[in-house]
Amino acid sequence: MKKQLLTLLLVMSPFLIFADGKGIDEKINDWFMPIASAWESLVLYPIPIAGKQVPIVVILLVLGATFFTLYFKFPSISRFPLAINTVRGKYVDIEKHGADKLYNNEEALAEEDIKDTIRDESAHGEVSHFQALATAVSGTVGLGNIAGVAVAIALGGPGATFWMIVCGLIGMATKFVECTLGVKYRDVGKDGTIYGGPMYYLSKGLKERGFGGLGKILAGLFAVLCVGASFGGGNAFQSNQATVQLSSLLGLKGGATGFIIGIILAVLVGIVIIGGIKRIAKITEKVVPFMAGIYVVASLIIIFANFSYIDDAFGLIFSGAFTPMAGLGGLVGVLIVGFQRAAFSNEAGAGSAAIAHSAVKTKYPASEGVVALLEPFIDTVVICTMTALVIIFFNIDGTNLQSVFEYGSVQSSNVILNATGAQVGGVDLTSMAFDSVIPGFSYVLTIAIVLFAFSTMISWSYYGLQSWKFLFGKGKTADIVYKILFLLFVVIGAAATLDAVIKFSDAMILALVFPNMLGLLLLFPKVREEMVRYLRAIKIKKEAIEDGAVDVTEHM
Repeated sequence: MKKQLLTLLLVMSPFLIFADGKGIDEKINDWFMPIASAWESLVLYPIPIAGKQVPIVVILLVLGATFFTLYFKFPSISRFPLAINTVRGKYVDIEKHGADKLYNNEEALAEEDIKDTIRDESAHGEVSHFQALATAVSGTVGLGNIAGVAVAIALGGPGATFWMIVCGLIGMATKFVECTLGVKYRDVGKDGTIYGGPMYYLSKGLKERGFGGLGKILAGLFAVLCVGASFGGGNAFQSNQATVQLSSLLGLKGGATGFIIGIILAVLVGIVIIGGIKRIAKITEKVVPFMAGIYVVASLIIIFANFSYIDDAFGLIFSGAFTPMAGLGGLVGVLIVGFQRAAFSNEAGAGSAAIAHSAVKTKYPASEGVVALLEPFIDTVVICTMTALVIIFFNIDGTNLQSVFEYGSVQSSNVILNATGAQVGGVDLTSMAFDSVIPGFSYVLTIAIVLFAFSTMISWSYYGLQSWKFLFGKGKTADIVYKILFLLFVVIGAAATLDAVIKFSDAMILALVFPNMLGLLLLFPKVREEMVRYLRAIKIKKEAIEDGAVDVTEHM
C-alpha cells in the first residue's frame, strides 16, 4: 500500500508544482467545461412531447421501469417484506448451502450450481446482504439527495417531489431485475474474488440467448461508460459539492481552494480504495447508517417542528404534480425534472449498483435482487422526500426575503435565485433550510455531506474499477492506473464549477441506461426463473420447519 500511495503522490506532483495559488481552479474549469457541455448535449438528446423537449434516456427509463413493475406484479410492494427478511438474514442457511442439500428435497431447484464459478458454492461471494446493500446505497445516497433535490424543487416546484417518488417506486423493479442478473452471471476468480455487473450479464446472458455479438458490444460500451460515470457522478460531483460546503463553512476563498481540498480528499479516498471491496464494504456498513441516521433524524425534527404545515406541503406536492405553477413548463416539464433528478439519485436502470450486489454471498441470485429493491426506496422515497419537505417548509413562508426563493428560478448554471436576486447553490439552499429550524446545523450537515461524498466516491471507485478490469484485464498494473485516474478526477471535480460538473455527471450516469436497459429488456425472463427458484427454496425451508424434520439453526 505504501508503494501505491507514493506512486499516487508522484503522479499528482505536477499539479502541486504548478499550483501557485493563482487561478488554477479557473484553468481546470475552462478545460473541463467544453467536454462536459458536449457530452451532455449528446446523451440528453431530446425529442418533442407535448411542447417539451424530453430526453430519450428519460423516456427509456420510465417505460422500462413501468414494464418491469407490471410484469413482476409490483415488487416494490409485494416483495418488500421478503426483502426485509432477506437482508435480516432469515434465509442465510439456504443461501449458503442450498435448500436441496439441507433438506434432501429432490424436487428442489433445477440449477443448484452456477456454471463457470468456483466449486464450493457455499463460498460464493465476498460480502453479506447488508454489506452489499450498504455499499450500493452509499453509491446512490449522496449529494444528489441534498443538492440535487434542492435544484429539482427550485426548478420544478413542489410537484417535482411527487414524480421523484413515483420514479423511485417503479425504479425498485428495475433495480430488482438488474441486481438479480448481476449475481446470476458473475465471474468468480480462483482466489474467490467476485467480478460482476452489467458487463458480465450483457456478454454472458445475451450469448445464452443467441445474441453473442450484440452482448459483446453492449458489455464493452457499458464498461467504457461506467468508467466515465465513476469519474463524473460518482466522483467529481461529490468532491465538488463537498468542497463548496467546506469552503462556505470555513470561509475559504482563493484561486486554489478547491484544488487543495481536492488533494486532501483524493489522499483520503486513495487510502480506502486500495483495499478493494472488502475494505470498502467494512467502511460503508459503518458510515452509511451513521450519516443517513444523522440526516434522517434532523429531517424528522424539522418535519415535526413544522407539523402544522404538513398538509399544506403535501397539498403543494400533489397539486403541483398535475397543475404546475405558471412558468414551470407544464405537467411534462415538472415530470421530466422529477424523473431526471430521481434517476440520477437512485441510478435504477443505470446498472451501477449491480456491480456491488454481485459480490454478495448467496446461491440464489434473486435473494440479492429483492434486497436491491430496497435501495431506491431508501434513497428516493425516504431521503429525497424528506429533503424536499424540508425545503418546501423553508419556502412556505414568504417573509424571510433573504432566504426564500421563487419556484422556477434556477438558471442555466443550476444556480437558484432567491427573492433578493442573490445566487444560491443547491447545497447552500438545503443548508439554510436546516439552519432555519436547527441553528448551527450547517456544521453537522457539512460533516454529513463530506461523509456522503466520501462513501459515494469509494463505492463508485469499485464500480469503475470492475469495468476497467473488464476492459483491460485483472492485473495489478491496470488497477493502479485506474485508481490514479480516479483520484485525479477528485481534484478536477473539487476545482471545477457546479455547472460543468453537473453537466458531465448527469450525462455520464444516464448514458449507462442505453446499453443496460436494452440488455434488461432481453434478459428479464431469466429473472423470473431465478425468483421461482428462490421462492421454492424458502417454501422448502418453511415446510421443513413446520414438519420438525430438521434443526435449521445448525446450518446458520
